[in-house]
Amino acid sequence: MKRLIFSVIVLVLIDQLSKYLLESSRNYGAAFGILQGYKILFIIIGMMAIFLFIYYRKRFSGLGFYGMIFLLGGTIGNLIDRIVLGYVRDFIALGFWPSFNLADSYNTTGVVLLIIYVWKTEQKKA
Repeated sequence: MKRLIFSVIVLVLIDQLSKYLLESSRNYGAAFGILQGYKILFIIIGMMAIFLFIYYRKRFSGLGFYGMIFLLGGTIGNLIDRIVLGYVRDFIALGFWPSFNLADSYNTTGVVLLIIYVWKTEQKKA
């Protein structure tokens, strides 16, 4: 549990520092700017996700554990923005993709790691 907490804190600090230094756009919605104006809904979903990640943390090991770390870091990073600022700060713009931030990258990485973890776990069962 200590490793989980420490790792998540480090990711959140890096995310928040990068947003502070590099903010270039504001996202009042969800991914790709959809559902603008549903801040309270996103806060509730974020808090529920954090609770569920922590509740089920013991079910994951290896890649699954690292996936959970990235998802917690990303969820908390964007949740802080939503609660404190009312929007999520974005700064990475590739031109062909909507702007995003490190927390978004953490979430994507976490989902990919969890998919691989679940796939490998199911392969072992078969």
